[in-house]
Amino acid sequence: MRLTDYTDYSLRALIYVASHPDESVTIQHIADAYGIPRNHLIKIVQKLGQAGFLRTARGRAGGLRLGRPAGEINIGEVVRTTESDFALVECFHEEDHCVITRACVLKGVLHRALQAWFQVLDGVTLFDLVDRPATLNRAFSQALALADVRDELRQAASKRAAPPRRGGSRRQAGT
Repeated sequence: MRLTDYTDYSLRALIYVASHPDESVTIQHIADAYGIPRNHLIKIVQKLGQAGFLRTARGRAGGLRLGRPAGEINIGEVVRTTESDFALVECFHEEDHCVITRACVLKGVLHRALQAWFQVLDGVTLFDLVDRPATLNRAFSQALALADVRDELRQAASKRAAPPRRGGSRRQAGT
């Protein structure tokens, strides 16, 4: 089972917000901390807000906060909300064209495995994932510092690559 980037980023956004319980955070803070696209996060935050996982406020004093306590945000629920398809194999779908479906026991095995996977996720809350916020915040700070260095290097490289500008007017040939 592989989670989509959408679910991965959703979980990361929730972890970031939960690790900053005393402040409103912005989408840009989350994007910078993880190095993930801001535009993608906008859609994710909207869905997390609609589902009640986040509380969003617009404007100058706006930002993101958890929609309910971290101990009440179940990771299995988040995954079910953000993933669209848990059909691990073709025979999980209504339109099953596999020729051995009637004789195959794989579907049952995979179904039990999926149930076990969700049983583990259902036993974990967001609070469990952020029980050491100082450690997480240290990691976020290091990631942001690295992002700043990368940005400075990119800017320096683009300045070196730009052709030199010449000032003044150009002389026309033959004058």
